[in-house]
Amino acid sequence: MPYTTDDYHREIREFTWDIPSDYNIVSVVEEHARRNPDKVAIFWEDDQNRTRRVSYNELINGAYRFANILLGCGVEKADPVLHILPRLPEAHMIQLGTFACGGVAVPCTEMLRPKEIEHRAKISGARVIVAHIDNTDIVDAVRESCPLDTFIVIGGEKKGWISFEKKMETVSAQCPAVSVGVEDPLTINFTSGTTGEPKPVMHKERWLYAHGVITARYWYDIQDDDIIWSTTGPGWAMWYWAPIGVALNHGVSQLIYNGRFDPERYLKIAAKYKITKFGATPTEYRIITALPNLSQFKLPQLRAALSAGEPLNIEPIEAFKRAFDVTIRDAYGQTETVCLVSNYPGLPVRPGSMGKPTPGLGATVIDKAGNPVTRDGIGEIAVQPDNPGIFDSYWDTPVIAASDGWYRTGDLVRLDEDGYIYFEGRVDDVIITSGYRIGPFEIEDALVSHPAVVEAAAVAAPHRERGEIVKAFVILSQGYDPSAELIKELQDHVKRITAPYKYPRKIEFVRELPKTASGKIKRAELKRKEWEGWDRR
Repeated sequence: MPYTTDDYHREIREFTWDIPSDYNIVSVVEEHARRNPDKVAIFWEDDQNRTRRVSYNELINGAYRFANILLGCGVEKADPVLHILPRLPEAHMIQLGTFACGGVAVPCTEMLRPKEIEHRAKISGARVIVAHIDNTDIVDAVRESCPLDTFIVIGGEKKGWISFEKKMETVSAQCPAVSVGVEDPLTINFTSGTTGEPKPVMHKERWLYAHGVITARYWYDIQDDDIIWSTTGPGWAMWYWAPIGVALNHGVSQLIYNGRFDPERYLKIAAKYKITKFGATPTEYRIITALPNLSQFKLPQLRAALSAGEPLNIEPIEAFKRAFDVTIRDAYGQTETVCLVSNYPGLPVRPGSMGKPTPGLGATVIDKAGNPVTRDGIGEIAVQPDNPGIFDSYWDTPVIAASDGWYRTGDLVRLDEDGYIYFEGRVDDVIITSGYRIGPFEIEDALVSHPAVVEAAAVAAPHRERGEIVKAFVILSQGYDPSAELIKELQDHVKRITAPYKYPRKIEFVRELPKTASGKIKRAELKRKEWEGWDRR
C-alpha cells in the first residue's frame, strides 16, 4: 500500500514484533504449496531462450527430495553445506532442502576462486558441497586442503562427484522428520570484504521472517498478484532478501533469468513476463537508462523499481521515470541485516537518499560517542544488537561486537532536516582535509552527473599542508579523452554542485575501478596505493 507521512510515523510508533517460535521458511513454502499447488513459483529463462515453469508443489517436493539426499550423506542439524549455484529453479530446491534437513546454507558466488572456496570451507567447517558442473574444477583444486569430503554436482556428471539429477530420481519426496524453529541457524553469508577478509555472518530462521514483514512490506510493497524479478544470484545475500525473503515468504511468482546482463534483453524479458516489481543494481539501472532507444520499451505492468547496494544518482532515476512512469526507490541494509532504511512506497523520493528508517529496527544515526546526531548532521548508522532484524553473531564469534550499546554498521550517512538518510561512504572512507570532513559519495555523484564521466571513486590522498585532499579516479564516457582541460572542467563542475572545498584537487583517469565480487568499489585499495611510501617521499 502507498504510505503517507502520517502512515509512516504511525508505523514507526506502533510496530511490534510478534515472531512465531515455530516459524521456518520451508513450512511457509509448504503451506503455499498446499493452498495453491499449481501456482507458478518460478518462471525461468536463460540466454539460449530455454524456458521453464515450476509450481509451488514442484518446488516443495524438490526441496524435500534434496533434504533426503543430504540426510543420506550424513548431514545433521546445524551442519554447514556449501552452495555454488547459478540462477536455476534447483537453486531454491537445494537451499530449501538444506533448511528442511536442519542444515545451514553457505552461499558462494560462481566467481569465487579456489582459495576463497577453501577459506569458506575451513571457516564454516562444511563437509558437504553442492556445485554446478562449471564450478567443479575450482573445488577440486582444494579438495585435499579443506574439510570437504562429500561432493554433489548439478548440471552434469563428473568422477568423484554425486550426480544431483540421478539422486533426485531415487529419493523420497517425503518431508524429513527434523524439527526446525525460528532460533535455529539458517545461513552463513560471507560479507563482500569491502574493508578486509570476508566475515562469516550467521543468520537464524528469524532473519527470513524479518524480511517477510520488513523488506517485503516497507520496500517491495508486496501484493498477492506480484511477479517479481530480482537480478541477484543465489550466492548473494540479496537473494535471501528478495527471491526468498520476499517472494517465497509471500507465495508470489518470481522470474529467474540465467544469462549475462544485456539492457535491451532485460527490458524485453520484463515486458514478456509482465514483471510488477523489478530489483536491480545501480550499475544495471545506469546502463539501462543510457539506452538511446529507452522510450521504445513499454512496461505497463511495472509498479515498482528497487535498487540497493550503493547509492543511485539522480540521472538514471529521472530517465527511468520518464520512460516508465515509475520512480526507482533505493534502500539500505547489509549482509548482517534486513532492510534498515528504505524509500517507502508513496512517500516522495529525494535524489541520492536511501530513504527513512524502517519500523521495528530502530536504525539510528550516531556520532563517535554513540549519541544520536542532530538533523543535518553526519554520523554512522547503528542499531541495537538485540534487534530481531539483524544477525546473531559471526559463525566463529559467539556474540556481536557492540560499541556503546550499538551494533555499528561502519557506514557513514547524512541525516537531513526531514529524516531522510544519504550515504556518505564507509567510516574509513571519510576524507578529512584542512579540518573538513568529506564523504566520497557526494563527490562521486557530482562527477557522474557530468556527461564525460561513466563512473568515479573518491578517496583521501596525502598532502603536506592539508593532511589529506580529495582525489578522484574517473572512467570516461565514450568520445571523451583525458586532458588537463577536462580535469579543470570536472573540478569546476564539482564546485558548482557541492561546497567548493569538496572538489577533487587531483583527478586520475582510469579504465576500470577495483571492485568486490558484488560490484562495490574498493576505495580502501585505491586509498592504500595513494598512501604507500608516503613518509619516504
